[in-house]
Amino acid sequence: MEVVNLNDKLAKVKEYWSPKIVGELNDTYVKIVKFTGEFVWHHHDDEDELFLVVKGRLRMKFRDREVAVSPGEFIVVPKGVEHMPVADEEVQVVLIEPKTTLNTGNVRNERTRVELEHL
Repeated sequence: MEVVNLNDKLAKVKEYWSPKIVGELNDTYVKIVKFTGEFVWHHHDDEDELFLVVKGRLRMKFRDREVAVSPGEFIVVPKGVEHMPVADEEVQVVLIEPKTTLNTGNVRNERTRVELEHL
């Protein structure tokens, strides 16, 4: 058991769109990630995702609408829902999701991260 300081961990993240594992409980990872720009449209067949914004402002695009998520707020994207995270400026996010969750969901491209680093 140890205390995790999110600010210290986030200071170590240098690459955008590359989640890092900072904790785990049951079958779930707690990850941190920095975003800038647009990600890719994707969905997760079997996993829900929680995006908790620590710093910056996240725009979560859905095919029928867009939701703004500010620091101290989170959004849960249910499994099967197509979405695209967007950050006009750097956003720092905590992700809480099952260990089986692939960052690009049903899409495989240069941003897909299969092996994640533990910080």
